[in-house]
Amino acid sequence: MKGALGDLMRQAQKMQTDLQDAQDEIAKLEVVGEAGAGMVRVTITGRHDVKKLEIDAALMEDEKEMLQDLIAAAINDANRRLEAVSKDRLSGLTTGLNLPSGFKLPF
Repeated sequence: MKGALGDLMRQAQKMQTDLQDAQDEIAKLEVVGEAGAGMVRVTITGRHDVKKLEIDAALMEDEKEMLQDLIAAAINDANRRLEAVSKDRLSGLTTGLNLPSGFKLPF
């Protein structure tokens, strides 16, 4: 039993290190979200900071409210894409961790 607990602790420490590495990698990501068939594009970082906003010139002649809605939709799209990428990168971290039955993460 003592050896099993030691193995579990080593696995948990490795998982913690891997998680930190994955979080650092995600923070450096850049994700692009779009709205209006690409007429509004927003680039965000893995920390959800808006880095770039591109607006098609044709939209500058339209209503202000529509442009605001498209910007918000592009930001939301970028956040959803970032969430999907983050989930994908983090999903494999607990693979191979042999937890005793009844144990669930987070501890």
